[in-house]
Order: sequence, then C-alpha cells, then structure tokens
Amino acid sequence: MRHIICTIILMTLFGCNSNKEEQTKDDSKIVYDMYEPSEMSLLMNEMYDYNLKIKEEILAGEIPKEFPLDFLKIHTAELSEFKSRNETFKSFSTLFINAEREVFKPNDSISIESRFNNAVGVCISCHQTECTGPIPRIKKLLIQ
Repeated sequence: MRHIICTIILMTLFGCNSNKEEQTKDDSKIVYDMYEPSEMSLLMNEMYDYNLKIKEEILAGEIPKEFPLDFLKIHTAELSEFKSRNETFKSFSTLFINAEREVFKPNDSISIESRFNNAVGVCISCHQTECTGPIPRIKKLLIQ
C-alpha cells in the first residue's frame, strides 16, 4: 500500500514538473498584439493637450498668440488601419483648422471664449460622425 501511495505522489510531482516545462516552452511562442496608436491618434492627443493649455491661458485672461502649424498635419496624418479619410473627415478637418485659426486672431469682435468653444465644438461634431469615444474628454475643453 505504501508503495502505491509513493508511486502516486512521485507521478504527481513529476507529472506537474513536466507540464510546467511544456507550459514554459509554449509561453515563449505567445506573441502579444500590442496597441500602437496611429499618427492621427497621436496628433489628436497633442491637439487636445495644446487646446487644454490654450483654455488655461484664456481663463487667465491671456490671448493665444500663435497658431500651431502642427495642427495642419490633420490633413495628412496616417489614420488607424480601419479608418479612411472620407469627404466628411476632410470637411471637418478644414472646418477645424479654420475655427482654430480664429482663436488666434487678436482683434475680433467675437469673444475669445466663443471662438475657442466653436473650435472645440467642431471637434465634437466630427467625432459624432465617426469615432465617438473621445467626446466626453473633448467636452472638458469647453469654457463654461
């Protein structure tokens, strides 16, 4: 009886060890598909950060001085593989650039807050047509 129990214990121990070795060998073959943001995604995050800075300047009573030329990359930045640059996107891109340029006009009869909110509104409108995920974050840019 002792012999049978010892045999079972040894088989269990060696059986587990060999499974671990096989498992380790199999784990080395696993290839993880890591998310890499597209050029457009990176650009939009940069635009968000820049507009957040502009919002803070406006709230501090400052008027932004220089339109960021990097924003023009919206027309050429590489999109995610599953997206395409369609006419709607092209139209909204142009509207956004025009609205964003208005923020940097020093002597305008429309308040800086309104012009800034208009540019943010264009972002929200565009995202309502295609990629809705960032809308709550974009809305945080609005000046109340």
